[in-house]
Amino acid sequence: MSLLEKSEQIQKEFERDKVAAIASAKPEEVENLRVAYLGRKGKLTGVMEELRHVSKEERPAAGKAVNLVRQHIEAGIEDLKTQARSWELAAIINRQPLDVTLPVAEQEHTGSIHPVSLMRQHLIKIFRTLGFTVVDGPEIDFDFFNFSALNIPDHHPARDMQDTFYVDGAEKLLLRTQTSNIQIHAMMNEKPPLRVIAPGRVFRCDSDMTHTPMFHQIEGFVVDENITFAHLKGTIDTFLKAIFGSTLKTRLRPSFFPFVEPGAEFDVECGVCKGKGCRTCKDTGWIEIGGCGMIHPNVFEAVGYDSSRYSGFAFGFGIDRIAMNRFALPDLRQLFEGDYEFLGHFPMHNA
Repeated sequence: MSLLEKSEQIQKEFERDKVAAIASAKPEEVENLRVAYLGRKGKLTGVMEELRHVSKEERPAAGKAVNLVRQHIEAGIEDLKTQARSWELAAIINRQPLDVTLPVAEQEHTGSIHPVSLMRQHLIKIFRTLGFTVVDGPEIDFDFFNFSALNIPDHHPARDMQDTFYVDGAEKLLLRTQTSNIQIHAMMNEKPPLRVIAPGRVFRCDSDMTHTPMFHQIEGFVVDENITFAHLKGTIDTFLKAIFGSTLKTRLRPSFFPFVEPGAEFDVECGVCKGKGCRTCKDTGWIEIGGCGMIHPNVFEAVGYDSSRYSGFAFGFGIDRIAMNRFALPDLRQLFEGDYEFLGHFPMHNA
């Protein structure tokens, strides 16, 4: 059979198959038809590949005939696609309407509150009983509020430790690395006495079993006359016991933060291994929760407070880390993977 005869035969077969596609009125049938004739292994594609074996004298006429068949098939496919879309639309319009007033069958699976949200609610409730006010602030902020006013100058190595996300094209604008920026906003807008907590999302370039690039943090601080480190220790002890119970061990250990002096970190006993040592706690038996200390006089000066009259303490910790230990999770990243089977195990009520 010559190439011209093959082209004519393929066109007749297409017309026959086109009728079947029209009868089915399904978009997938139209796509199958296109692939069958114009795909990499399609009928017409095979004929077009045979053109290179035709003699130079016969190639122009054969090429023209094959090209006309190709144009005919392409036009037919486009017509079928248009009809298929119309059929789909008509099917949607003519579908039996949904009666939203009908009773709904009881769902086998119900939603639940995310563990981070559960822990945030629980923490806010605890701190409100201690007289703290909840304050919000910007997630994208200026360097002054996130670093400079917190006694972290441009050259300070703590800036490198934070692994900050800076906003391109904006001078000194960044994604906050801590909710401590809200401390500065609050103190610049209000005068002592202050007792504030600031929950929110923070951002750092960090990701492993116990760190994520975006996590949730609570900053808390108290400013008044005659505030001491004993008040700080009592506050931390109170809220940790309210979360984990009086049997779980906690500890404070000396540490350095530019915005407090003296400073400390507070840990809780690992909820996975109960202090025995495991992969989650890096075999220490402890999970670091956060940092704390007495507010540095330079911070008071940055916001216009009299450091000779007022004193205060501040603390900050990750809500995700608290939830991880409270619910004995081996990997912090479980909280952010959106696994329904995992998240469905948490209750609807407060933690």
